[in-house]
Amino acid sequence: MNYAIVGCGLIGKKRLACLPAGLKLVVACDTNLSRAEELVKIVGSGRAVSDFKTAVADPQVDAVIVATVNSVLAEVSAAAIRAGKHVIVEKPAGISVKQIDELIALEKKHGVCVRVGFNHRYHPAFIKAREIFASGMMGELMFVRARYGHGGRIGYDQEWRADPKLSGGGELIDQGIHLIDLAGWFLGDFTKVEGHATTYFWKMPVDDNAFLSLQTAKGQTAWLHVSCTEWKNLFSFEIYGRHTKLHIEGLGGSYGLEKLFHYQMKPEMGIPDIKIHEFPGADESWKIEMTKFEEDIQLKRTPDAGLAEARAALQIVETIYEKSGLKNL
Repeated sequence: MNYAIVGCGLIGKKRLACLPAGLKLVVACDTNLSRAEELVKIVGSGRAVSDFKTAVADPQVDAVIVATVNSVLAEVSAAAIRAGKHVIVEKPAGISVKQIDELIALEKKHGVCVRVGFNHRYHPAFIKAREIFASGMMGELMFVRARYGHGGRIGYDQEWRADPKLSGGGELIDQGIHLIDLAGWFLGDFTKVEGHATTYFWKMPVDDNAFLSLQTAKGQTAWLHVSCTEWKNLFSFEIYGRHTKLHIEGLGGSYGLEKLFHYQMKPEMGIPDIKIHEFPGADESWKIEMTKFEEDIQLKRTPDAGLAEARAALQIVETIYEKSGLKNL
């Protein structure tokens, strides 16, 4: 397939580097044309443009990677879908449930594949955790407890993520949407949403911390905390079943070595059997996700992380922002 990429920043470059072998970049697009030109030089193919409508309308393009700021993710995706292109769009795919609903309608009308960038699902610790979960050995799941945070950097409150018109929110819509998606992936749909988002440290009109308590219809709970006042980057995701506890810690890089702790309860209880899986390799989640996207298209299957999953997560974000008096644009 031939690709167009809209948004040639850090994430756009990551996406491009993970294209399966044999695929071709036809158009690189960025409002800063020099960034698009730089990407074309790196790849050695394609042309650079600054207008996304030109990029998605190119007849040579089969699929579009959308890696822009949050406020235009839905607009670019909609244009690509109307042009009959398959789309992989970065989370959160839009900044309102209304935008996601419009994309869902367009996806159905035009019969294309739309995948949302929830790459955390494809970290090796989560792949292993899903294998254990699918085996049935955990028993019925009871609750999830998770934390995700970073410490920002000098000038963080001046970046685009701190501008609600560009980001649609703060830490909750940024890292928080990953935790919501992962929790729902294991526990299912959440019917009760409680919590709040607030700003403790950064001088910005969006949240730097959010605390959530989510419940399924069965009463299973996800207790989630996301923060950009963590100071030392942290990722911790614990899954509690009646017979097993799984604890994923770290994501590699500044978040520390990625590990999966598997605690298996004994019939007599007491200290469980413990297995520790370590994943010291490079982060392959982006590459796996792009391969999944290719397979979705070839097999004409519904993505396991698509617009429906993005909508469910964003609905929770909107609810928390409303409860907290923060307006999600």
